[in-house]
Amino acid sequence: MYKGFIRPLLFLLKPEAVHSLVVKGVKFFFLIPFVKPLVERTFGCNQSPKLKRNVLGLEFDNPIGLAAGFDKNADLYPYFDAFGFSFIEVGTVTPRAQPGNPKPRSFRLKKDKAIINRMGFNNKGLENALKNLKRRRKSRIIIGGNIGKNTLTPNDKAHEDYLCCFKGLYDHVDYFVVNVSCPNIKDLKQLQDSDNLRGILSEVTLYRSSQKQYKPILLKVSPDLTTEQLDSNIETAQQYGLDGFVATNTTTSRENLSTKKQIVDSIGNGGLSGEPLKKKSTEVIRYIHSKTKGSMPIIGVGGISSVEDALEKLDAGASLIQLYTGFIYEGPGIVKKICKAIHK
Repeated sequence: MYKGFIRPLLFLLKPEAVHSLVVKGVKFFFLIPFVKPLVERTFGCNQSPKLKRNVLGLEFDNPIGLAAGFDKNADLYPYFDAFGFSFIEVGTVTPRAQPGNPKPRSFRLKKDKAIINRMGFNNKGLENALKNLKRRRKSRIIIGGNIGKNTLTPNDKAHEDYLCCFKGLYDHVDYFVVNVSCPNIKDLKQLQDSDNLRGILSEVTLYRSSQKQYKPILLKVSPDLTTEQLDSNIETAQQYGLDGFVATNTTTSRENLSTKKQIVDSIGNGGLSGEPLKKKSTEVIRYIHSKTKGSMPIIGVGGISSVEDALEKLDAGASLIQLYTGFIYEGPGIVKKICKAIHK
C-alpha cells in the first residue's frame, strides 16, 4: 500500500514539504488514543530475546534505529518506537538555532532510491531540544544525541560548540555522536583532521570523566576518507577512549548513478544517501571492524533499503543499524521485515 499509493502521493511534494507534513501528521494523529497501539500492532517488532542487543552498555530491544536528521529537534522520539525502532538519534543539535543552507536543499533521485541534501544542520538549537527532551517519559526507546557546531562558528572555536551541546544534553540522552563528517557545513570536514578532532574529543571526554553517570560517545565517520585518514580517526578515537563509531555519513561521490548526469549536475553540491552509498558504507564498517578487531561497536548506516542490506551490514561487523533514506523509499514496514529476518 505504501509504495503503490501513499509514496506516489507524498512524492508529488518536495522532500522538505513531505518531512514537515509527516512531523505534523505524526504529532497530530498520535494524540488520538487508539492510534499508537494500532501502529504498534501493524508495524512494531515483537519483543523477542533473540532480537535484543546489549551494546555500549545499553539494552536495545532490536538492532534497528532511526538515523540522525529525521528528528532534528527531538520532536518525534516519543512516537517512533511504535514503528519498530528500538532507538532514535536526535539532531544534529547545535548550540544556537540556525536556518541551514538556502532552499531548495533536498532532492530525490528516484531511479537510484537516493537523496541528495545540503540541509546544513538546520535545527531550532540546544534549548529547544532540551525543552522537548525534558518531557521524556519512561520508555524503552533509546535516544542518541547527535551534536555539531553552528555554521558561523570558526573551526578553531568548534570545540566550544561541541562541549556546549554535550553538557546540555548529558542528562537527557543515552549516548552521543560527534558529527564532524557532514559534507554540508563549510569546512566542517576539516575537523576530521587529527589535531582538530583531538581538541573536540579531549573536551567532551574530560567533561564525561567528571560526571557520575557514564555516557557512551561515538564518532560519525565519512565514507569519503582515505584509508590513512580513517586509520587516523580510529587511532584518535581509541586514544581518547571513545566507545564506537557510526559508519557512515553521506557521500559527496556521484559514481554509478542511474539518474542522468545533467540532472545530477543541476542539483549541485550535497551529501548523497540511499542505495548508491550501500557498498561504500559496508566497506567502511568492515574495515573498522577488522582494524579494531571487533573491540569497538559500530552503528551501520547508509543504503539499507532491504532485509538483505541490513543483514549485510550486520555481517560486516555492525552491532546496530540505522535507517533513513530506505525508510522514506520503502515505508515503515521495512523495520518489521528486518526484525523478522533477524529473528529467524
